[in-house]
Amino acid sequence: MAAVAELRYYPIKGCAGIAVEQAELTTAGLTHDRAFMVVDEDGVFRSQRRDRALATVRPSVSADGGRLTLEAPGVEALTVPVDTEGPRRPVELFGAPFRGIDQGDAPAAWLSDVLGAHGRLVRVPPEHDRVTDGLVPGTSGYADSCAVHLLSRESLDDYNARTGEPPLAADRFRPNIVVTGWTEPHTEDLARRLTIGGAELAYAKLAVRCAVTLVDQSTGAKAGPEPLRTLARYRRAADGGVVFGAKFAVLRPGTLRVGDELAVADWGPSER
Repeated sequence: MAAVAELRYYPIKGCAGIAVEQAELTTAGLTHDRAFMVVDEDGVFRSQRRDRALATVRPSVSADGGRLTLEAPGVEALTVPVDTEGPRRPVELFGAPFRGIDQGDAPAAWLSDVLGAHGRLVRVPPEHDRVTDGLVPGTSGYADSCAVHLLSRESLDDYNARTGEPPLAADRFRPNIVVTGWTEPHTEDLARRLTIGGAELAYAKLAVRCAVTLVDQSTGAKAGPEPLRTLARYRRAADGGVVFGAKFAVLRPGTLRVGDELAVADWGPSER
């Protein structure tokens, strides 16, 4: 029986994640996951694809969601109140227009200093009504696409066995849920409907990998050609993209805990 081995959410898109033993899963993903985003002067999102220093920013959100703390090496930490009612401003994510609530000058100055480039922090507004794509549509905050990114340790172990390089940890792929206990790698590709605790998820699509996987998540440094070099040899999708892990929409929210068993109610063919 597969079970949850790791849970992780990312308060600010592109910044460091927070590993937890328990988390609430909402229709938009784990609570606070990608609820914030750093944008440039034109409102376009900043990503580790260009701004690798985002990986060194370690945000945390208070239990009531009312305060955000920003930490990074060599910089004094900053704690600010979270604004959920301020004026909305246009922001852009992969060319799609959305709205965001600007969090003020203090986090903007702090982030600009860390990144060495203009950055302002925005939060998803309460009325955010994004619809995500895939086999089963859902919603999410400022995630690349779907609410939940799931990866199995079996898939990661299979990748690490192929490289001849020091093994990569799961955080290089920035998943929300890491499961273990399946007999074969990439079983997550085939799971169409599954339950974890009281929550229910539905498969949306495979996770297409990008240059963010080349960034060491502890330092923000570009770490070389892995994992894309090895994945390109055996994880090419039909359209030529490299895929690893799967994205899911949330059908029923619930509480998730490390150790929870995962039950698959429906299976389907691989989309590769």
